Amino acid sequence: MQGFLDLIAAISGWIWGTPMMIILVGGGIWMTVALGFFQFRYLPFIIKETFGKMFAKAEGEGTISPFQAATSALASTIGASNIVGVPVAIAFGGPGAIFWMWLTAILGSALKFSEVILGIKYREKNEEGEFVGGPMYYLTKGVTPILGTIFAFGLMIELVPSIAAQTVSVVQTANTIGIPNMATGIVVALIVGLVVYGGIKRIAQVTEKLVPFMAMLYLIGALIIIVINIGRVPEAIGLIFKYAFTPVAAAGGFAGAGIAATMRWGIARGTYSNEAGMGTAPIAHSAAVTDHPARQAMWGIFEVIVDTLVVCTTTALVVLTTGLWKEVPPSEAASIPARAFQGLMGEGFGGGIVTISILLFVVSTIIVIVYYGEKQAEYLFGTRFSKVMRAIYILSIFLGAVGGIEFLYQFLDILLAAIIIPNMIGVVLMTKEIKELKNEFFNDPKFYPGARLKK
Repeated sequence: MQGFLDLIAAISGWIWGTPMMIILVGGGIWMTVALGFFQFRYLPFIIKETFGKMFAKAEGEGTISPFQAATSALASTIGASNIVGVPVAIAFGGPGAIFWMWLTAILGSALKFSEVILGIKYREKNEEGEFVGGPMYYLTKGVTPILGTIFAFGLMIELVPSIAAQTVSVVQTANTIGIPNMATGIVVALIVGLVVYGGIKRIAQVTEKLVPFMAMLYLIGALIIIVINIGRVPEAIGLIFKYAFTPVAAAGGFAGAGIAATMRWGIARGTYSNEAGMGTAPIAHSAAVTDHPARQAMWGIFEVIVDTLVVCTTTALVVLTTGLWKEVPPSEAASIPARAFQGLMGEGFGGGIVTISILLFVVSTIIVIVYYGEKQAEYLFGTRFSKVMRAIYILSIFLGAVGGIEFLYQFLDILLAAIIIPNMIGVVLMTKEIKELKNEFFNDPKFYPGARLKK
């Protein structure tokens, strides 16, 4: 059995090395060029239409507001890895990994835009009158049903061990303040159950309040640390750019890193963080009220900015300005943010902020990915079976709390690759449709006021 698990680990390690980086980064470059570098050209307008209209009433058809759709998707992308994954990337790739994380996010925003625009174009109403969509719909209608089925089945299965693994993070965090595993599992299952059984409307109502709160709680604490170390910020930014292109030598607990390792860890962190190319975000966005697919797709760029360029960058500055990245060994890198908070705010208060942030980040992620899984089951087998899968997902929370399915975690990365590959094939093959919808929006003064200036 161990030999088999070692083989699975080796396969997933290879897939998530160069092959997946080529697929995702290459896809981001492809869409950026195909769409005329629009994320740069129209950035002021995109920010105005998202950050500037978070609470504005939208026009068009849909089930939830554009902001609710974005916060639902953000609930999935903003997770514990925003706190513990960034220092791990720095520990193994050096400060320069953050530069490659930024680059991946900027390119990935074109992918996220493309996925959401297709999700809205090909969405439909289900038996309960709710708008549903995502890769399973646009792959089936726009390319071939085979890709849609592979995506839907792969994601439906992948979420069982994924939810259990997320629960382990909550359990381990709760253990630090003395809460038993089973008690944590029961509380998480009750919270998730109460929310997801209310459908996308209740999920949206919860996430539109929870996501801003949990993000601000963590960001305020992190910004206090950065302000206290404000004199080191220029040096930290200099390290990011300097070591993006040059090897970094060993120092203290840091073992050093070559350029290849720096790129690998930065690109991986950017990819895992914003989920661009994974196809999950359009599942939430497809329920949004909007008058044009491109308008809602701009909220995909909003997600990338918030998740990677704001939250992950803030964590990176905490890690670099405190100097802990050179003191803590790589095996303990995930603890750096907690140590930084505890060092300046006290063990109880500082550690409490990190603990509560991780708990909220993980619980919000579980809530949304349960919904994602339900939609795959609904697409494949109908709304009745989606209720069955909902119960299985809730059960997997308990399994994660008590243990026993850890061997399934070995398959997570392979299952995730099996989801990304058909999605990326579809997005690339439908480039022409994406480009046409983007041009339709930005060339029409009804949607984009700047279009008048071109005529």
